[in-house]
Amino acid sequence: SLGNPIHSRLNVIPPVSLRFISDVVIMEPGTSRSVELEVKSARANSSGKISLEAPHEDSSHAWKIEPRTHSFDFASVGQAAKFTFTVTAPSKSETATLRASAEINGARYHSQRQEINYPHIPRQLLQAPAMLKVVSLQLKTRGHAVGYLPGAGDSLVENLQQMGYAVKTLDDANLTAKDLEGLDAVVIGVRAFNVREKIGSALPTLFQYIEKGGTVIAQYNRPDKLKAEKIAPFDLHISGDRVTDEKAAITFLAPDSPVLNSPNTITKSDFDGWVQERGLYFANRWDPHFTPILSCNDAGEPPSQGALLIAPYGKGHYVYTGLGFFRQLPAGVPGAYRLFANLVSLGK
Repeated sequence: SLGNPIHSRLNVIPPVSLRFISDVVIMEPGTSRSVELEVKSARANSSGKISLEAPHEDSSHAWKIEPRTHSFDFASVGQAAKFTFTVTAPSKSETATLRASAEINGARYHSQRQEINYPHIPRQLLQAPAMLKVVSLQLKTRGHAVGYLPGAGDSLVENLQQMGYAVKTLDDANLTAKDLEGLDAVVIGVRAFNVREKIGSALPTLFQYIEKGGTVIAQYNRPDKLKAEKIAPFDLHISGDRVTDEKAAITFLAPDSPVLNSPNTITKSDFDGWVQERGLYFANRWDPHFTPILSCNDAGEPPSQGALLIAPYGKGHYVYTGLGFFRQLPAGVPGAYRLFANLVSLGK
């Protein structure tokens, strides 16, 4: 007997796949940045040209791309190469999507290729169009170096680098004051207090860093199974509160707070174009040292003031935010970049 047959879906794939090295590129209006595109062959003897397509290419406000094309010639399956294009933003603030394409023997292909292969689910192949979000915006930042303590996974390192910061990855198991020297702020990744076993032992060092003038920004954590008895220098309780409507109205509770005014002036329009949600796992109780900055809610629910809290501690600041920066920054939401820049710039 041959036993039970294994059925596998037959996928039709193009001769090459395309992949942008970054998901989003941030630049000042009128400036230029380099963009890398990787091309990988799925068929031997594949040759042709690749190009990037921008919207409104004939407009006076168009994004400009140079060169127009790159040529490739792959002899074997699995061969790959990276090609660099120079992208110039229009003179005004604007968000656009660049699309990659490859032309082979008169046929045009646009797909990237991502394989999902886990034991608990059927094998899947994703072939979405290869696209890159490009954002031209006036973004002011203060400080130069940011420490990053990874959590359950996000793209904040790349996003901070796009903002112009040098990023140093930190290790909670061996964190010392020397590791934090020269850092203008420390960003803690999403759910870090849920997944990092040694984070509790790193907190005294982080709190001392704040006390001497540093800024620590803690992103959302689930309230259950925290790996530390406290996550902030003052009493702070996380809840299951969330706002799933990405268009939910925002109320400024502390309009004079530096985080809404410096170095970028934040207005209600900075909350336009958010994706998927406003945020999740907001705080619901906190020490009076904390100042709630914003309020929002889903329809029919009471306003939540725990989306963004800031407390001075010594000469520095501690920030807890459930706002979905981990979704907004990869999506290239301009207002999210401006607000996050203000958080990193606190006290500078």
